[in-house]
Amino acid sequence: SIAVYYFCLAVMRFMLLRYAHRNAFGKDQISEYKQYRICGVVLMVLNLALTGMVILVVVKNYSYSYPGTMIYAIGAYTFYNIITAIINVVKFRRQNSPALSSAKIINLASALVSMLALETAMLSQFGSSESPLFRQAMISATGGFVCLIVLSTAVYMIIRATKNLKRLKQQSV
Repeated sequence: SIAVYYFCLAVMRFMLLRYAHRNAFGKDQISEYKQYRICGVVLMVLNLALTGMVILVVVKNYSYSYPGTMIYAIGAYTFYNIITAIINVVKFRRQNSPALSSAKIINLASALVSMLALETAMLSQFGSSESPLFRQAMISATGGFVCLIVLSTAVYMIIRATKNLKRLKQQSV
């Protein structure tokens, strides 16, 4: 199920890349806000799948397993990815290009899911087998936080795009 989640994020990135190839960023605000809203809707739907994955990880005790010291490389990459995604979301928000902003938001959603996967792997590799309740509580809290961030971001994208589309259409009339 996580592969399907990442595949859908990749499809959204491809859609934005195709848009960027055909149009200049920041020129056609109406079509960019439409792309932005579509990404928000898809993120909202994907959040349902993400919530299901979190529930499966908690209830069925699923986890990731990395061989040897690979978990340290995954951890370093995940933290780099999170920091870069947050910086880019803030930085590209000022560019006045909703399509670029949505690409950066997709990267943030991907990085948050990577963080959740890293946590499950670390808890299974370094956590003691005597504390399954601690593992469930940690994954539930982090999973809930990630789902809440992705959901609120998706709702924000939809509301912002709809409001700006109405404003831009009124200006053009």
